[in-house]
Amino acid sequence: MDLRDQLAEHLVFLSELGVTGLSRDPKWRQRADDAWNAASAADMSPAVAVSTGAGGEALADIRADIGDCTRCKLCKAGRTHIVFGVGHPNADLMFVGEAPGQDEDIQGIPFVGRAGQLLTKIIESIGLKRDEVYIANVIKCRPPGNRNPDPDEVATCEPFLFRQIASIQPKVIVALGKFAAQTLLKTQDPISKLRGRVYKHGDAQLIATFHPAFLLRSPDRKRDVWEDMKKVRSILRE
Repeated sequence: MDLRDQLAEHLVFLSELGVTGLSRDPKWRQRADDAWNAASAADMSPAVAVSTGAGGEALADIRADIGDCTRCKLCKAGRTHIVFGVGHPNADLMFVGEAPGQDEDIQGIPFVGRAGQLLTKIIESIGLKRDEVYIANVIKCRPPGNRNPDPDEVATCEPFLFRQIASIQPKVIVALGKFAAQTLLKTQDPISKLRGRVYKHGDAQLIATFHPAFLLRSPDRKRDVWEDMKKVRSILRE
């Protein structure tokens, strides 16, 4: 696919989201750590790109603490890799999903399958690049058959997510789907009730929205996600 075809495909996607215009104002895109943007991130394996975050505790130390984890039954459920997280260690924007899928388990990187490709487009729709944000999941190992995580698995794994958040200190957290939103907000409300509002999560503001995998099944809800991402964009501009 040449550059024109890629651009046309991206414009179609933006249209599906309901985008009617884009800002060229570069101010809100400036990063707190310009050195990261100048670094050659391409020379780092995304699965181990876990530098020190803003909160003091290094992401690499959190990953080392996880180790070859045997804390819950998922360690014996056929996992290939522990999927820790990837992205900018001082990101203003952090995405949190549910758990790795098959593609993520194979590669050891979150959101690399079809849902991940859609998430990349969603990130780009607000003028950011994937390596400018941080992406992680509540659960670090793939549940067999991509089943929903069990409560004991969430309880075992969520402390590592909270430590990642404390390290990165994002300005905005986007909870992707029901399990991420319920874990971060400590609620049992459905995602349809949780989205559309802005919540506090520590020093960050949290926005819940539909998971990209759900959008693949229900593309008519892309407009809802675009409305949520406009809130994200607005907060990042402040």
